[in-house]
Amino acid sequence: MKLMLADDHPLFLEGLQYVLETFGIEVAGVAQDGREALSKARILEPDIILMDIKMPGCSGIDALKLIKSEMPHIKIVMLTTSDEDDDLFDAVKYGASGYLLKNTNAKVLVNMLSDLEKGEVPLSPGLAARLLKEFGSSDISDHKLSQHTLEKVRRGKLTQRQLELLDMVARGITYKEVGDALGLTERTVKYHMARIIELLHLENRAQVIAYAARTGLIEIKKTEI
Repeated sequence: MKLMLADDHPLFLEGLQYVLETFGIEVAGVAQDGREALSKARILEPDIILMDIKMPGCSGIDALKLIKSEMPHIKIVMLTTSDEDDDLFDAVKYGASGYLLKNTNAKVLVNMLSDLEKGEVPLSPGLAARLLKEFGSSDISDHKLSQHTLEKVRRGKLTQRQLELLDMVARGITYKEVGDALGLTERTVKYHMARIIELLHLENRAQVIAYAARTGLIEIKKTEI
């Protein structure tokens, strides 16, 4: 895993780099604003960028759009203090591979980065349910879905167990808690999510949540809105 960091606070950058390298993760470089992140991404070609949102000049969201348009293969995870809905929704719409708050435990962060390499989407607790509410109640359709995909869903390609699992994950329940509730191992839950992503021809968990809400594949309960 080749990682790059982008944040306008030098002390935070130094601390985060130290923590990641302690866990054996290579930090290829750092940037202190969005423009520098774009420039260094071109040179370093990292696998993953951990990027703050609130940066001077060129924000993390602006940098996200620029980097993904030029280098779509790079996975960008927003690592921020902002839990504002607009920042979360914009990050997902413009191609972020995950959204984590800076109060995330170091070991949890490292595990989430490992899961990201396997196709998972790291989201801080509670954010999945907020994505569900937003994408389920709006006309936002940034992630284009093919007619073929829609037909596969109409023909019931997802099993009842997969639909049940998807409903729980979309509400922010952790894989371990889903497994405990359904009598499955955490590994099996992850396998089912990978199959759901594959069947729907999407890229990650965030897109699945957005799609499931927009199409009515899962229902938003009033108590969760």
